[in-house]
Amino acid sequence: MSYVFEPAAPVGVPVVGQDASFPVRRVYCVGRNYAAHAREMGFDPDREPPFFFCKPGDAVVPVAEGQTLELPYPPQTANLHYEIELVVAIGKGGFEIAKEQALEHVYGYAVGLDMTRRDLQIKMREAGRPWELGKAFDKSAPIGPIYPAAQAGDIDQAEIYLKVNGQDRQRSNINTLIWSVPETIAYLSQFFRLEPGDLIYTGTPEGVGAVVKGDLMEGAVAGAGTLSVKMV
Repeated sequence: MSYVFEPAAPVGVPVVGQDASFPVRRVYCVGRNYAAHAREMGFDPDREPPFFFCKPGDAVVPVAEGQTLELPYPPQTANLHYEIELVVAIGKGGFEIAKEQALEHVYGYAVGLDMTRRDLQIKMREAGRPWELGKAFDKSAPIGPIYPAAQAGDIDQAEIYLKVNGQDRQRSNINTLIWSVPETIAYLSQFFRLEPGDLIYTGTPEGVGAVVKGDLMEGAVAGAGTLSVKMV
């Protein structure tokens, strides 16, 4: 097939222990999936069905282990927030996946940041409009290398944290997710057919806040690597 111009190549995320990269297809994000974070955002943390929003695949910015990404402060915002998250990489497609089989569809795990133009998100939310201006902007999804599931260990009990300029800002455990990884995959697959290359950002713990130019963010999920990003 010919095209009127050369299509862009997919974003490739490095895979630990392999020369080949993980090609990104879609990016799904779970909203308010930790009770304490729901409370700090002013919402009832009762266990209602999860909700999702999306980022474009080319919003993903891979960051090599041990390196620091210099991330430009995005335009049209004065309130840029960090949100550290466990990222699930899908390696096997499926529709209406049973919770008991959900982990069979996981290729691996990584640590990621859901960067958010909070002022624009709140403005859109209050107007009853979609969140794309606040969530889906360029380079809004930095991600560390993907650890294959067999190398990640007991991810359900993994510690997750983020430091800004060396100070703890977010610290929790994956076992406090309102919706677990298998439950999230099963529920999402009722609405979309998941395919290899999909990424699921599973939600952020409490402690979200703003960063400015010059701030250094350092985060990790135990068993799924580290991530270092500096705002420039």
